[in-house]
Amino acid sequence: MRNKWIKPGKTIGILGGGQLGRMMAISAREMGYGVAVLEPTADSPCGQIADIEILSAYDDRSGAEQLAKHCDVLTYEFENINAQTASYLEENMYLPQGSNLLSITQDRILEKKAIQSFQVPIVPYVEVSTFDELEKGLWEFGFPAVLKTTRGGYDGKGQHVFKEDSEVQKVWNEMDSKGPFVLESWLPFDKEISVIVTRSVNGEQKTFPVAENIHVNNILHQSIVPARIEKAIEEEAVRIATHLAESFHLIGTLAVEMFLSNDGRLYVNELAPRPHNSGHYTINACVTSQFEQHIRAICGWPLGSTELLKPVVMVNLLGQHMTKVMDHITELKGGHLHLYGKKEARTGRKMGHVNVLAGTVEEALDEIERSPIWR
Repeated sequence: MRNKWIKPGKTIGILGGGQLGRMMAISAREMGYGVAVLEPTADSPCGQIADIEILSAYDDRSGAEQLAKHCDVLTYEFENINAQTASYLEENMYLPQGSNLLSITQDRILEKKAIQSFQVPIVPYVEVSTFDELEKGLWEFGFPAVLKTTRGGYDGKGQHVFKEDSEVQKVWNEMDSKGPFVLESWLPFDKEISVIVTRSVNGEQKTFPVAENIHVNNILHQSIVPARIEKAIEEEAVRIATHLAESFHLIGTLAVEMFLSNDGRLYVNELAPRPHNSGHYTINACVTSQFEQHIRAICGWPLGSTELLKPVVMVNLLGQHMTKVMDHITELKGGHLHLYGKKEARTGRKMGHVNVLAGTVEEALDEIERSPIWR
């Protein structure tokens, strides 16, 4: 049986070279580990931190084999890693997270069916492969309704909100080659929240404080912690997240995104089997960050405390914010800046984030509101 304790000095392999991998790598280095990354693009955010940078497509078996030669334990930083590659590595290397949950969360239909099988509420949906099925679903749900691709969408990509009948045929013609789809009923909701839960190879499990998330143009703008919700809602959100983690036999990190409906009920929206944008606040505001916790989980360490040290608001920095960031970041007295090392600042591209700590979330929000960075 493989030893579950990975000692400092060993090398952690990361599939994917984005900002999540970068922040994993920083925590791994602080804990004494070497880092290798597999990523198609040179000088990636994670590659800048890694000891070994393997340039390879995610579905290239030779790249996976090369990564395996350098690593004592493997992880991944986003769920669109080729499942066949992950399965190969699971069979030939030590991938504690396995490939099953990765495969499930790559497909919205599989994900929804899995969540439902554990008796967890989700937004009503139907599967759609033809225009007739789309029309039937819209007749059932009415307007508005949300059409989503089953694979690959993030930050609002691969989805459309139908508001009236006149746009249905046009949108279908534009999206027809991207199916199959799920059509979701529109859920009137009060807030979007998320819970980050981590479970180690030794079975220990902990959750981070619930985050209240605000999106702008389908991209996460702010995560507010503690979330401005009732205690009973907070406890139910944590219960759902831990129930899903246990049901999936999770190893590593799982982000559970939920809607709080207008009638006070929680519905799971999406899952992400890795550290998550809405957990970036933990870097400065918790005893242990989500990234250190993830490394602890896959390497067999005891999990760290998830205690919130101070109220915090995490604000994303997109490409269009970067000029103002350089001019005004020092004015955010409670702000902690995290940049991802990306060279090109495109509109809508996540370039970094700021964690603003204050005595209350209202004080942090006021400080952010006064800053010209996000105007």
